[in-house]
Amino acid sequence: MTTPAQQIADVFVELSGGTAGAPLEVPELLSTLARCSPRLLGVRAAGAVGAVDDRAEPQVAGSEDGAQLLNQEALKWREGPGADSRRSGRPLPGIAFDGQAARQRWPRYAPRALELGYARAAAFPLRTGERSVGALVLLGSAADAPVSEEKAALAQSLADFTGLVLTRDHELHASRALSSQLEFALNSRVIIEQAKGVLATRHSLTMDGAFALLRGHARAHRRLLSDVAHDIVEGRLDLG
Repeated sequence: MTTPAQQIADVFVELSGGTAGAPLEVPELLSTLARCSPRLLGVRAAGAVGAVDDRAEPQVAGSEDGAQLLNQEALKWREGPGADSRRSGRPLPGIAFDGQAARQRWPRYAPRALELGYARAAAFPLRTGERSVGALVLLGSAADAPVSEEKAALAQSLADFTGLVLTRDHELHASRALSSQLEFALNSRVIIEQAKGVLATRHSLTMDGAFALLRGHARAHRRLLSDVAHDIVEGRLDLG
């Protein structure tokens, strides 16, 4: 029989990429958080939203269709407990959707949540350091008890761990992109130097003169300098 502690440990392992240690892509990571949270935290449903890059559209996930739809609409309306928690970087304690405070705070979100069968919510930011990169939203029905302090602490731990994984994945992709750019720049530089040598030898030019000839041809024909250099080195082009 799996103990509660083992269930919690299994979720953290799954969020980290499983026993193979392969990082999850953002949609899969958010989906895993949303899917595992209701069982661990004793709520009807959960939603997750995340975006490490402020220039990119946030991605959302829900443990059931209603939570997924509500998450998408909250993103469009820019309101709801997840939006507030994400902006503030602070957890939002349980709040009932049929109360005056919720209706005033979220005039579109609160009625829509009630329509979908959700009576209350609590939200927890996906934090990494002092920055919030998303939110975990717990959605309860009228029959569900409010989220306890113990469950709220666990929810925040899950959210923070997910925030760290999101950031790690973003930094890994950024590092790979930078490495590719540097490798391309180095290779381009090498082939340009080779082309300058070919032109200098072939036409009795200085290296500066060879580069001026190479650059002039590239500009005149609106081509990349490295592409022209490749053609020269491989014998497909002669600028004489």
